[in-house]
Amino acid sequence: MVAHGPISPSLDRRGFVRCMSAGAAGLVLTRGGLLGGSGGAEPLFGISLAQWSLHRALYDEELDHLDFPRVARRDFGIDAVEYVNTFFGGRGDDQGYLLTLRDRCQAEGVRSLLIMCDGEGRLGDPDDAERARAVENHYKWVEAAMVLGCHSIRVNAASEGSWDEQRDLAADGLHRLAEFGDGYGINVIVENHGGLSSNGRWLSAVIEAGDHPRLGTLPDFGNFRISETERYDNYRGVEELMPYARAVSAKTNDFDEAGEEVALDYEALIRIVLDAGYRGWIGIEYEGSRLPEPKGIQLTKALLERVREKLTPEYS
Repeated sequence: MVAHGPISPSLDRRGFVRCMSAGAAGLVLTRGGLLGGSGGAEPLFGISLAQWSLHRALYDEELDHLDFPRVARRDFGIDAVEYVNTFFGGRGDDQGYLLTLRDRCQAEGVRSLLIMCDGEGRLGDPDDAERARAVENHYKWVEAAMVLGCHSIRVNAASEGSWDEQRDLAADGLHRLAEFGDGYGINVIVENHGGLSSNGRWLSAVIEAGDHPRLGTLPDFGNFRISETERYDNYRGVEELMPYARAVSAKTNDFDEAGEEVALDYEALIRIVLDAGYRGWIGIEYEGSRLPEPKGIQLTKALLERVREKLTPEYS
C-alpha cells in the first residue's frame, strides 16, 4: 500500500472526495447484498454490532480498534459494524490508518455503517463561536465516514436554555453540519443521549427545525433518561423518533433465564420499528456489567434473531 499521512486541514475537500470515493464505493453495498446472498430472501432487518458493546475490552487494550471488524465477523458472525470515535486513538484524520481499517473490513466482508461521535463540543452551544467550533470539529469524522464507506455519523444535540432555545440552537448546528455532510454523501443522525435529546418530542422537533435531507435520528431503545429525576417513556420515544431514523440501536443491559432483556419488551420495540417502515440495520449495543461483553453480545443477537423470526411472517 502507498504510504499515507494525516488528512491535511488545507486539503481541498472536494478533491479529497473525488480521490477517495472510488475506493470507498467498493464497500457501499446494499443490505441485501451482504445478508441476502445471491437470490436469497432479504431479512426484515440486518443486525450490526456497535463498538461500544466491547468498550471494556477496548479500554483495557484487550482488543485493538483495527481488529474490531475481524472480531465482529469471526467471533459473532456479524458483518456490519458501528464505530465509536474515541477508539480511533486520535487517528480519525490519518489516511493510512483509515485505509488500513477499510482494508481489514473488506478482507472480512464487513460493512462499516456509521461512526458515533462524542467529545467534539456541543452542536447546540449557546455561544456562536463555540457552536461553530463544534460543527467544524465533526468535519474530520464526516471525512472518515466517507473513507470507510459509512452512511452516517452519529452526533449529539446537547445545548442549554429553554425548550425552544435549545431546539433552535441544536437545529442550527445540526443543519450546518448536515450541509457539510451532504458534500460527502454522509448523513448526520442524532441519538437520544441524555438531556432534552432523550425527550422524543423535543428531538423530533429539532430534526424538523433542522430541515435538511441529510439530517435524521438514531433511536436508542434504552437512552430515555432525561435527568436524575425525569425519564421519558421508551416506547413512545422510539415511536416519535422512527419517522426520521437512519439507524436503530438495540440497547441491552441484562437478561433473564429465558434470554429476554429484563427491562425492555423487545418484541414491542421491534414492532414499532417495523411499523414505521424501517428495514435497515439494528445495531447491538450491550452495555451491561453483570455478564461478560461477549456473552451480552451473543444474547442480544439471539434475542433480535428470535424476534425477527417470529415477526417475519407478519411483516414480509
